[in-house]
Amino acid sequence: MTRRQSGRRSRTKTDRKRGRYVQARPANGRTDDIAFDATLRAAAPFQKGRADQKAATGMAYALRKGDLQRKVRVKKTANLILFVVDASWSMAVSERMTATKGAIMSLLTDAYQRRDRVGLIVFQKDRANMILPPTNSVVLAKQALTTIPVGGKTPLSAGLFMAHECVRKEKNLHPDIIPLIILLTDGAGNVSIGKDSPQEEAHRIADSIKLDDIKTVTINMEHVAFDQGLANRLAERLGGPCYTLAQMRADTLLETVRKEMEYNLK
Repeated sequence: MTRRQSGRRSRTKTDRKRGRYVQARPANGRTDDIAFDATLRAAAPFQKGRADQKAATGMAYALRKGDLQRKVRVKKTANLILFVVDASWSMAVSERMTATKGAIMSLLTDAYQRRDRVGLIVFQKDRANMILPPTNSVVLAKQALTTIPVGGKTPLSAGLFMAHECVRKEKNLHPDIIPLIILLTDGAGNVSIGKDSPQEEAHRIADSIKLDDIKTVTINMEHVAFDQGLANRLAERLGGPCYTLAQMRADTLLETVRKEMEYNLK
């Protein structure tokens, strides 16, 4: 996949027969979208050695299964940027929530301009809530951000579980969409949704998200003086980078997410 910019101007490899043909690769037994030009080029150096085959078949050009090349196509698609926000902090640190909202708004505006889909999940007290189902409406996003409560316990695993389920549903509805989960938390879950301890449960769900190859960015909301490394350990289980809020001013967060959405064509 190649992700030079986010949004529908991005190019994503697709196995469907729709999309622009950009290169060819060995078919390896798949014959549903053969690149005839590349197949002929692959077979060309061996034509002298296949004189017997051509004589036996009466064909002017001899092809073998190993020559077959399959088309690699790319098509434009959207990204899904899913914010998962820990809203369990005390009012004493609510100023950090204000800074977080500013950073999120920068990303929401950018996503709207690029026609990405954006969603917002907030976890607090004993549950996670889908504050904003995936949409490309920045108006709805602004409304959702103004009503986020602060305080209570930290049902981290509930937030991760809802995020995972949301991405799965979006992938079913839009198979070519590229998801990115942006998790804002200190990593210190203290409420379970099952029988495991809060941290074990959160790490198990994080492993499932990583297994499904969903890209993540974790932003550590803990104050540096009290940081126990929980957010970093969670980010390792998710398989994505971890940044601190101090590193993530609105402009740097925007640039970081853009970089995380970039891929190289392999």
